[in-house]
Amino acid sequence: MPVLRLVHPEPAVGPTEARRRKIGLEKVAVDFATRGKTVRAVDGVTLEVPEKQFLALVGPSGCGKSTILNMVAGLLAPTEGTIEYDGAPVLAANTRVGYMTQKDTLLPWRTVADNIGIAFELRCRKASAGERRERVAEMIDLVGLGGFERHYPAELSGGMRKRAALARMLIYEPETLLLDEPFGALDAQLRLLLQQELLHLVERRQMTVILVTHDLEEAVLMADRVVVFTSRPGRIRATRDIPFERPRNAMELRFRPEFSAIHEELWNELKDEFAASIGGERGAK
Repeated sequence: MPVLRLVHPEPAVGPTEARRRKIGLEKVAVDFATRGKTVRAVDGVTLEVPEKQFLALVGPSGCGKSTILNMVAGLLAPTEGTIEYDGAPVLAANTRVGYMTQKDTLLPWRTVADNIGIAFELRCRKASAGERRERVAEMIDLVGLGGFERHYPAELSGGMRKRAALARMLIYEPETLLLDEPFGALDAQLRLLLQQELLHLVERRQMTVILVTHDLEEAVLMADRVVVFTSRPGRIRATRDIPFERPRNAMELRFRPEFSAIHEELWNELKDEFAASIGGERGAK
């Protein structure tokens, strides 16, 4: 499998550097109306994400992790509280973030190049056809999809589709990435390879990242800080700084004893919440 070739690499920034706040949530709550009832999905969440930090959110299904991403992206307004990005309230679609959802949402009737090119046209409407082709080619090379430019999504493997979706997001040149279970549907080997490639990309481009994942190992492998959420309504139960240096080698890191200790610590926070979530679902039936 090809490895990401980085464009304009910059020195990696360590997780311990003091940084200004990039994203802020203050006493945020979200209610949804369903079946004639009001359900609180998120309750009283206060959270700060410093610039260039890689933050992972973990917790049971339905605890509001994806809801938080939607609010930072400006796709959903909180019922209570405030969302800020670079010190300004998020009141509309946040065009400074790239959002990669669980589904790749590639247009099936368009090729890889066209799927990526549409995103570039939306960002740079005055760009010439030559500029568009050059930028699309750069992104295809970046994610290792050279030779598949004219392929349609149905002709790609699951990993290739994820790479195409990643290229489509990155062509916007976002300064912040919002990733919702980006590799959840992939097999373990492919997931590890893409995790490593994403780590290289984020570390070199010094991006701010919020990753939502059900995979606790993925959170510890990739993040500078992990936030554990309770079962619904989602509240912050615990936060844990991840002290591993950058750049990281995801292939080797999982075998270090410190990794196992942190994983166990976070699992001890999570396991009661998963049990509560399962019990709540059974009680609702």
